[in-house]
Formats: sequence, C-alpha cells, structure tokens
Amino acid sequence: MNVTKGIKVLELPFMGRQIQPTLIWDDETVVLVDTGFPGQLHELRKAMDEAGISFSKLSKVIITHQDVDHIGGLQEILKASDHKIEVIAHKEEKPFIEGEKPLQKMTPERMARMFGELLEEKRKEAEAKFLESLKSKVDKTVDDEEVLPYCGGITVIHTPGHTHGHICLYLSQYKTLITGDALNVVNGELVGPNAEYTPDMGMAKKSLGKLVQYDIETVICYHGGVYQENAKKRLLELAN
Repeated sequence: MNVTKGIKVLELPFMGRQIQPTLIWDDETVVLVDTGFPGQLHELRKAMDEAGISFSKLSKVIITHQDVDHIGGLQEILKASDHKIEVIAHKEEKPFIEGEKPLQKMTPERMARMFGELLEEKRKEAEAKFLESLKSKVDKTVDDEEVLPYCGGITVIHTPGHTHGHICLYLSQYKTLITGDALNVVNGELVGPNAEYTPDMGMAKKSLGKLVQYDIETVICYHGGVYQENAKKRLLELAN
C-alpha cells in the first residue's frame, strides 16, 4: 500500500496472514524497516519491484526490535546484496540481533513447539541452525529521540515493553509513525500492543505516552497496516 510518495507499506504473506515491513526512499537513500521471516527474500524483492524500487538500491535497514518476524530476513538480505547495506537498531537490541544474548522470546518452550517433533539429535541441530540464521551484525546503534538524516528526517522513539529496545520511527516530513509492534490494527481499529507477545505490558502502555507529542496523521503497524482515521485522537485515547 502506498501511503504517499516516498513511503510504501510492503505486504508479505505468512501462514494465511500478512506482515507489513515499510519501505522509505528519496533520491539518495532507500530504507527498509524490518525484514520479515526467514525465507521471504523472494516475496520482499517482488514487493519492492512492485513499488518501483529495485532491491539493488536498498542502502539501509532499520530494525524496530529483535522478534523473529522482524529480523528473520535480515541475514538473507545482506547476503543477497552486491553492496554494503547498513543495519541500524536500538543499542539495547544490538546484542540480541548479533547473537551475543539469546533472543528475548525464543524460549526453550517455543523452540520445543517449533522443532519438538524431531528426534533429539536432529532437533538440537535444527534449533542451532535456525538461531544462527537470525544473527546479523548491527552497524549503527541509535537512542531515544535521535534523528536520522534520511528521507526528510527519521526520529527514533524508544518504546520498551514489547522488547527491551523496541523503537518506533517518526517521519516528520510525512507526519507518519511506524510503530513496529507497539501498536496494531485489528478490524480497522488502532489498538495497543498484543499482550500475548508483550512481556511487560505495563511498560509497553507507558511507552505509548511518548508518541502523542508528535504531529501524527498516519500510523503504520507491522501487524494490520495503515491507520489514518483521526490518528492523533486515537493515540491519545490509547495513551490515557
């Protein structure tokens, strides 16, 4: 879905649903926000082509947080590129993305659900291979209220709760907020974080209060897509 010239919400299918990375670009820079699941490179490249932006032009990837559906495609993207792509994430997410710390939600119980049907030796091998595929180097770390000088200015908003270093991104030129998983769109309505996948709901809800200071007309959620109906008013309701 085109939000405006310079912003495209990509729609990647997964198990009967969709996830929505965001593509931002200007004459100098092409930025991808989040990367989908492992194995979705073909769908990502196709979606970029449909947006009129060649994969070969991709110059930066911003990761909102460490969850598998957001970092899963990163390693494949970096390997497929014939040039350096800069990877950007919050400083608290870097050790998780690089594999120095175990992913916050990739618990033994979750791994057992994913690979439990395999024999123990094969299961351990599959788990190790899967976790290795999620590791990528972070080139630049960012902090709260830092402004990245790309595509008219991208303000980083640290919104912990869903993960320790979760960030939202405010595109001042477009009055648009990219929320990662801090917010969702469900049946056309903007709602808060999903409690099932948010370890610290209290902190996640508190983080929403940081968003209302920005002049927001459009909200982009990784799960649910675009919300534009009195976005600022709805954000105030959720924050309060």
